[in-house]
Amino acid sequence: VIGIRHKESKMEHIWAPWRLEFIQMEKPKGCILCDKPKENNDTRNYILYRGEKNFVMLNAYPYNPGHLMVAPYRHTASIEDLTDDELREHFEIVRRSTRILREVYDPGGFNLGLNLGKVAGAGLADHVHTHIVPRWQGDSNFMPVIAEAKVLPEALLETYKKLVSKFQTIT
Repeated sequence: VIGIRHKESKMEHIWAPWRLEFIQMEKPKGCILCDKPKENNDTRNYILYRGEKNFVMLNAYPYNPGHLMVAPYRHTASIEDLTDDELREHFEIVRRSTRILREVYDPGGFNLGLNLGKVAGAGLADHVHTHIVPRWQGDSNFMPVIAEAKVLPEALLETYKKLVSKFQTIT
């Protein structure tokens, strides 16, 4: 993600042109956050952890290596509709996920985000989920601006292999 602050404004403008592929692609029918956990093929679906009420999977269109999504199994668009148990487990998994990412990747920080509703930027507006994006100083460079390409230094399967054993230790 590239951020530029204009002199005339205190607002920072952020561009992520590599996300256009995801935005323009024909979306599959159904809900991937409901369907993928039912397939019981965690490696192919990059599911790292299955809790009682929530699960963790790699984002297939990541901003950075280690970009995770935590989602409840139950299909709901609103965080207000989560039960206390779903909500508690959800954010406990977010906390544990950041610890694992810190241990494996040593990022300088994280972006944690919930996009609730299509106008808020939710690509999967009907199923609430939390994004966890590791960030490093200088993780944005000239490539997205000049070449409209994001260089991800690690394949999704390699990220999965690095993280899956760490997630198996969550109890």
